[in-house]
Amino acid sequence: MADSDISVFRSSLDLLILKALTWGPRHGYAIAEWVERATDATILIEEGSLYPALHRLQRRGLVETEWGVSANNRRAKFYRLAAAGRAELRQESAAWLRYADALTRALRMTAPLPA
Repeated sequence: MADSDISVFRSSLDLLILKALTWGPRHGYAIAEWVERATDATILIEEGSLYPALHRLQRRGLVETEWGVSANNRRAKFYRLAAAGRAELRQESAAWLRYADALTRALRMTAPLPA
């Protein structure tokens, strides 16, 4: 995977994780499950990508953590959106939506543009 591909993957993964946390704290499995459901299983996050991303977001101060008990009564680390993460989500969401809209318009072109 090229460096630019890795950068795009990381930034989109980070954005999805931040979005998953907008409704309250979640443990890692619940975050991955939300992304899967929200994208109609188009995006599946494996543990090998999810947890490094969560640790990266925590180091950047975008998420905070606390230990708790999951719905199935197991000890789990819960991730919560920090104020800086909420600001990052607002800023990066706007940029991604502009980018996705421009890419969609270009890919839907059915004729060349006039010179």
